Amino acid sequence: MKTADLIDNYADKLSLVHLPFQRIGTKAHLAAQVQTVKCFEDNSVVRTELETPGEGRVLVVDGGGSTRIALLGDMLTQLAIDNKWAGVVLNAAIRDSADIARMNTLVFALATSPVKSAKEGWGKAGCRIHIGGVEIKPGDWLYADADGVLHSKEQLPIRR
Repeated sequence: MKTADLIDNYADKLSLVHLPFQRIGTKAHLAAQVQTVKCFEDNSVVRTELETPGEGRVLVVDGGGSTRIALLGDMLTQLAIDNKWAGVVLNAAIRDSADIARMNTLVFALATSPVKSAKEGWGKAGCRIHIGGVEIKPGDWLYADADGVLHSKEQLPIRR
């Protein structure tokens, strides 16, 4: 179901993650349970999470809104695909965007940057984060497509 239809039908249960996302990848949409990471200009914890079985979840990363340093590139995106993550939503930048655009995934990011991140282990997984005016925690649900990213505290009974 499209996000426009979801918000029409479930406005009381959904919040718009209000950020100027760019959508990258060949998948048209996602409806997935959330896992979270909070980090700043260091993607070590992002890698650690994407190395685990995604089980169809979406990784939501609060990168502090930094567009100076990329937190995701083509290699981590391929790792996400291989480990069956539904996609990645970043309050941060990515790199290798032309390659990611051809991959069978869905990534939302604020911008692109060719600069790779630090690898110092800064960050935390599985915590509450606040992005785009919404509090998101592990176990919540995200619904996303070309029109935007919606958050719900529970899985919605959507029709395909």
